[in-house]
Amino acid sequence: FVPNIFHIFTSTMTTTQSSSPSTSSSPSPLPTSPPSEPDLPTYQDVLHASQTLQNIAHRTPILTSRTLDAQLGVRVFFKCENLQRMGAFKFRGAYTAVKRCLDDDDDDNDNDNDTSTNRGNIRILTYSSGNHAQAIALAATSLLGVPSTIIMPRDAPPLKIEATRSYGGDVVFYDRYTEERDAVAERVKAELSQTHGDSPKVVFVPPYDHKYVIAGQGTVGKEFIEDLTRFLPHEHPHDHDHDHDAPSDSPSASPAEPIALDYLFVCVGGGGLLSGVSLSARALSPRTKLIGVEPLAGNDAQRSLRDDRIVRIPTPNTIADGAQTQHLGELTFRIMRRCVERIVTVTDEELVEEMRFFGERMKMVVEPTGCLGLAGLRKMVGSGEV
Repeated sequence: FVPNIFHIFTSTMTTTQSSSPSTSSSPSPLPTSPPSEPDLPTYQDVLHASQTLQNIAHRTPILTSRTLDAQLGVRVFFKCENLQRMGAFKFRGAYTAVKRCLDDDDDDNDNDNDTSTNRGNIRILTYSSGNHAQAIALAATSLLGVPSTIIMPRDAPPLKIEATRSYGGDVVFYDRYTEERDAVAERVKAELSQTHGDSPKVVFVPPYDHKYVIAGQGTVGKEFIEDLTRFLPHEHPHDHDHDHDAPSDSPSASPAEPIALDYLFVCVGGGGLLSGVSLSARALSPRTKLIGVEPLAGNDAQRSLRDDRIVRIPTPNTIADGAQTQHLGELTFRIMRRCVERIVTVTDEELVEEMRFFGERMKMVVEPTGCLGLAGLRKMVGSGEV
């Protein structure tokens, strides 16, 4: 038995698929009926997000490395979200959330017969160390024509600050080590309401703890499972019975044959990608074990699942700037606690080694956060757990 493993970049996720179904236990699937918490996203929200993103987001490729397979003794598949628009999966959640916000606002105005409010009066606000910042600026301002204000730490990567501004985002800085960003966001929101006239409607779209952000990120897992079926047609003899020319982004699309993914390794910051992918995996590949990977310096997710409560930590000192979060979100935690098998941690040194591997052997530039999944996989293979 040689497991097959899949990894998504930031960025990055990793999974394992076996040639025979796994018989080991895994978390129970999410219920197909609506959960008791009305704000908790479901797989139906992922399907709707997939429609929203059709012809907007890139359907990123799956890549492999024979060298890595030989090193680890497993088969690894990479979903390359580093090739997504603005370079990360974050675009999916940002566009889904902003578009839904604007559509809901249009519906409210139609119902109220209120012609005084329009999209020119809406401003999107968020905070981010880089990727969500770029995603919101691109989605809201460049593509949907809505002003955006992005609160970024002063020590955010200069290239991400420059890219955010190039997409039209108005950047406001704060000190992530001495200021609480939620308090900064409240202050900036009040300032925007006072200084931009015409009583603008300021809508806050957080980086991960948002129903439609999570749903948008969940389309990464949906696409992967659908595309992996086509990627390995020889392992699924019934594939020839299905029309592979049919659009795969439609909500009715599903894998030609259920896939026995053993493991799915996903990078963890605030949990938006992991919780979103969990929704897709539970619906399309319920036997899969989901493994989150976070920096050792910022192991709040690991501690949160262990203690069954959201653990808050100081801003971690790590090169994985996309995972320098202080805590999980209420929504992401509730999904992760019922879907995720475990959280593993890796050091910055291990991330550097994976960056080197991607650059030298796969000729790809992958940021540290995007290397979390592969580093976690390599650690579990080394310990004999995979």
